[in-house]
Amino acid sequence: MNILVVDDEKEIADVIELYLQNDQYTVYKFYTGEEALECIKTTKIDLAILDILLPDIDGFEILKQIRESYTFPVIMLTAKTEDIDKITGLTLGADDYIPKPFNPMELVARVKAQLRRYIQYNEGPAKEEGDEVIDFGGLFLDRTSHECIYNEKPLTLTPIEFDILWLLCENRGKVISSQELFEKVWHEKYYKNSNNTVMVHIRHLREKMGGSSGNSDFIKTVWGVGYKVEA
Repeated sequence: MNILVVDDEKEIADVIELYLQNDQYTVYKFYTGEEALECIKTTKIDLAILDILLPDIDGFEILKQIRESYTFPVIMLTAKTEDIDKITGLTLGADDYIPKPFNPMELVARVKAQLRRYIQYNEGPAKEEGDEVIDFGGLFLDRTSHECIYNEKPLTLTPIEFDILWLLCENRGKVISSQELFEKVWHEKYYKNSNNTVMVHIRHLREKMGGSSGNSDFIKTVWGVGYKVEA
């Protein structure tokens, strides 16, 4: 697996590289955004770890350019802890967000979790006939190919966005709380700030499903309870 690491703090980048290499990952390490973007064009990357504050291009801009063409997981790594930075990264398509200082072993665990999701998303196991497709209300989801079509238009979804939409559609007519969504999709313990993560991804899904006409109302908000799609 090829991991892209971008951080202008050499000591931090070196530590990340060491821990990832100890787990047999191939690491492409850079200290500037321009070098990282050039690498992405010529190398198959399976996951990226991006610092936000870089000397040339900030991590948000790199993330934005990645999401224009690629769906591999992106983990934002930064000393900035404000919620607005986390929300900005998630809105642009980040899959995870780890503030500095961090435990290198936790970072490796997060990398493994994101790669497991990404592999399952792209190479999901065969399922019983009828279990792998959802088709209703103008929406078509194929869990085997991870194809998503809404109102006859294909949508490019990240693995997390696909999982959220699948869970809501699989339980259509039922209200799914933010806590249940987070714990079933992210497979992590739910905390107060986890609700913001769910909200941002729901907003992103609505924007993609709404297209040029604006936000879609396919996903309903049940205030104070959670989210649902109509049966």
